[in-house]
Amino acid sequence: MTTKTILPKKREIWLVNLEPTLGVEIKKIRPVVVINSDAIGKLPLKLIAPITDWKSHFSQNPWHVQIIPNSTNNLTKISAIDTLQLRGVDIQRFQKKIGFISEEEMQKITISIITVIDIDLKTFF
Repeated sequence: MTTKTILPKKREIWLVNLEPTLGVEIKKIRPVVVINSDAIGKLPLKLIAPITDWKSHFSQNPWHVQIIPNSTNNLTKISAIDTLQLRGVDIQRFQKKIGFISEEEMQKITISIITVIDIDLKTFF
């Protein structure tokens, strides 16, 4: 499956080519989670969070959300969704859909993003 046949949707996990990169940006072709609403945007762009191997010290980081492999996400090892490295990418970078995350996992990602950008929700409600 490629972006020629289907557009990436929120909560889906896709293999995406993140090259070229600079410095410590996550590199290579790797799994990512689509973050943005399906109703947002007219350009062929998606906001994504890259997925990387889980390291034990990530448990101290509010920007790393642990994800356990299962038959829904089709990951092969315990991984981390890195919300500090959100980026908008053109759908041409998307290569293959491999799975999707649960609503509960998406809520954890949302909380992580709110923490990363330092939003006080009390000011909105």
